[in-house]
Amino acid sequence: MLYGFDIGGTKIEIGVFDDALNPLWTKRIKTPLDSYYSFLQSIISLTNEADHLFSQSSQVGIGIPGFINNKRSIYTTNIPVVSHQPFASDLEKAIKRPIFINNDANCFALSEAFNDELKPYQTILAVILGTGLGGGIVVNHQVISGLNGCAGEIGHIRLPIDALNILGRDMPILACGCGLSGCAEKYLSGNGFEWLYQYFYQEPFSAKQIIERYYHGDQVAKLHVDRYFELLAAYLGHLMMIIDAEVIVIGGGLSNFDAIYQDVPSRIGKYILPKMTLPRLEKARFGDSGGTRGAALLCLKPSNIE
Repeated sequence: MLYGFDIGGTKIEIGVFDDALNPLWTKRIKTPLDSYYSFLQSIISLTNEADHLFSQSSQVGIGIPGFINNKRSIYTTNIPVVSHQPFASDLEKAIKRPIFINNDANCFALSEAFNDELKPYQTILAVILGTGLGGGIVVNHQVISGLNGCAGEIGHIRLPIDALNILGRDMPILACGCGLSGCAEKYLSGNGFEWLYQYFYQEPFSAKQIIERYYHGDQVAKLHVDRYFELLAAYLGHLMMIIDAEVIVIGGGLSNFDAIYQDVPSRIGKYILPKMTLPRLEKARFGDSGGTRGAALLCLKPSNIE
């Protein structure tokens, strides 16, 4: 069996899976944010509970927001009590087994890459269009993390120059919480989708309201969606020139906007080289369970998941 932890700023969820990745048990608790000790003890307690329930000690994979470098040091703004703490080594000592840890978006990417339909593809890019904009890269069923754990941090790539033609050359260059400016996250995330609408039309609608208006034929909403889809296509084309993914999987709240898969693929071609093959654009398959599933998959060697 395998244990997968999906850790966020508000909740910690453990999923227990059999060797075929079938879910057997799950439990969710509130993330302790008061101290590092409380946070660590919560993971230990859930691991011990799963061990007792299934009468064995299984491998543990953990997905957590932030950067995990090649020394397994963590930096996360979502859970400040764990930043720069020896979390991995402390947990391993407490539960007496090795752990496998990676960024939560990378776990999402791995979960999506490991399904019967997409397993034949060698290069998969996951793009999360949620409150923020995140992503992960999987090559030959392995997550690409990079030296600093920043590979796949696609929300903090600056918008391509094509954005000036799409949004207008007087478009504000927004400051991002990461310390940079002009990050794609500020314009293409779910919050960015709403911000663009308010910027152009001076009305503070939610993404859900805008999409409802779009499907009801509202002309302003249709103009907004057309502009957003063009910007998304330019951005994905920009990423294709770096990653050249065979499949792009879309997750997050905006992934449920099905018009993306009908409209955006045909637009990407103008932003890549003429001889390049367009990537397959897919909606995420595993939803809320993808985080624990992907974390559990961290435990497996590539030869075991081909």
